[in-house]
Amino acid sequence: MSLKAKEIYVNLPVKDLDKSVEFFQQIGFDFHPEMTDENATCMIVGENIFVMLLTEPFFETFTNKALGDSTKTTEVIVALSVDSRKDVNDMVNKALEAGGSTSNDPMDNEYMYAWSFQDIDGHLWEVMAMPEKKDENTN
Repeated sequence: MSLKAKEIYVNLPVKDLDKSVEFFQQIGFDFHPEMTDENATCMIVGENIFVMLLTEPFFETFTNKALGDSTKTTEVIVALSVDSRKDVNDMVNKALEAGGSTSNDPMDNEYMYAWSFQDIDGHLWEVMAMPEKKDENTN
């Protein structure tokens, strides 16, 4: 049997926790109040998917490596799948209206439609929708 995780937690350092929470609330995300204090909060992305927004000093307590400048370097792209092209556009447009910036132009091919943005700390988020494949045995 292969290894399977119960949940996923992505940890991201942020400069100003309150501003980051406000940014993601404007996009439409909710947070676990019981997992929130002055150092961190837990953003609910999916049923078993969470993003921990950690103040930079608190984030640094979890690693011996230097903290990168996410406005200049990239270590990860957080990719989210949504139901439709409209949902992709809605989420990215909300991010832009909330103070984020575009990362790449929309990508549209037969496999997926995707568009990406940078949050207010420079972290990269890609939002994608993949069309359902039609069963080759049906008309």
